[in-house]
Amino acid sequence: MTHAAGTGPLAPGFADPLAAGPAEATDPYCLAPGESEALLRGAPWRRFAVLGDSLAEGLGDPLPGYRTASWADRTAEALRSAAPSLSFLNLGLRGLTTAQVRAGQVERAAAFAPDLVAVVCGGNDLLLPGFSPEVVGREMDLLFAALAAPGTTVVTFALSNVAAAVPELRGGPLEKGVALLNGIVRETARRHGALVVEMYDHPAGGERDLYSADLVHASARGHAVIAAETVRTLGAAVAADRG
Repeated sequence: MTHAAGTGPLAPGFADPLAAGPAEATDPYCLAPGESEALLRGAPWRRFAVLGDSLAEGLGDPLPGYRTASWADRTAEALRSAAPSLSFLNLGLRGLTTAQVRAGQVERAAAFAPDLVAVVCGGNDLLLPGFSPEVVGREMDLLFAALAAPGTTVVTFALSNVAAAVPELRGGPLEKGVALLNGIVRETARRHGALVVEMYDHPAGGERDLYSADLVHASARGHAVIAAETVRTLGAAVAADRG
């Protein structure tokens, strides 16, 4: 989604794991010590790429008690618990539409040759005048088709429902638009065999501190929670492959 004044990327690269404050350490929706290692034991991925808009880039406000690390950096950090030599590339860039993500990031991602790709986009399309679900659906289908190469796992996201935390937004166009966009994402993921990290009905979704001041991006807590759900989704895939 678009960049908002006062909101910037969280830590570029990896934050010190010891920097986690007491709030994160006791947050039931964040990863517990040793949880990522247990969930991702035997994970096959060695090259992790992230594509998308500002939600991929990692914009968000800091929050006391939580590491200032984006969900993507946190996920890469967790994957390194299973594969210390993991290579990580984040192409996320604020302000991009789905078509712009496809035009500007797919070839760069392909050159990196990832075996795990996370993609999050569509929010900027939703906020533009003349939003067309059909156009976004076609663009997203082309994007997923380009990413879903043999041997590559694609993971995407059903966006959080910020209206659950902001009563004045409930039942309004933003809540309805996000639900519509998530439907497009889920259907596109189904067609291409992608994993979906479900954030829309997350039990913490109604807690205001999950979001930055702009009510668009996640806070540091939100990034920690998204990372936890991403790792759990990947862990479920690893467990399913084990049989």
